Amino acid sequence: MPPRERIVRVIKEWVAKAESDYRAATYLFAMKNATTYDAVCFHAQQCVEKYLKSILVDHSLPVPKTHDIGKLFGLLPDPLTVRLTPEQMQWLTAFATDSRYPGDWDPIDTQEAAEAVNMAGGVREAVRSVLPKDALQEGE
Repeated sequence: MPPRERIVRVIKEWVAKAESDYRAATYLFAMKNATTYDAVCFHAQQCVEKYLKSILVDHSLPVPKTHDIGKLFGLLPDPLTVRLTPEQMQWLTAFATDSRYPGDWDPIDTQEAAEAVNMAGGVREAVRSVLPKDALQEGE
């Protein structure tokens, strides 16, 4: 398999995982059940993380094993049309681990869950606009 075909195959894998997380976040949010808002935010963060990593793959850049959205944004070769503030990146990053385990954190409310889903949707749209079309699945 030629190198570019291998890259597109790996991008497709990242996109498929990111889409799975986006569907999970939007589905759980639509349930309007406060007990799922931590899962909504986790999947929103994962969607953003995986889409950012797909861009790194597209540019043949190393993909670090990190959940840090700010770090991933800093590694992008070109800026995205969507902008997240450093505070938003840090806030979203926290959902990768903090809300998944018991601990001393405040319950996530509807507004926060909506914000996380909106951030994921914005990053999703921006990334999909720059990825090669042959790396995107039909109907996504």
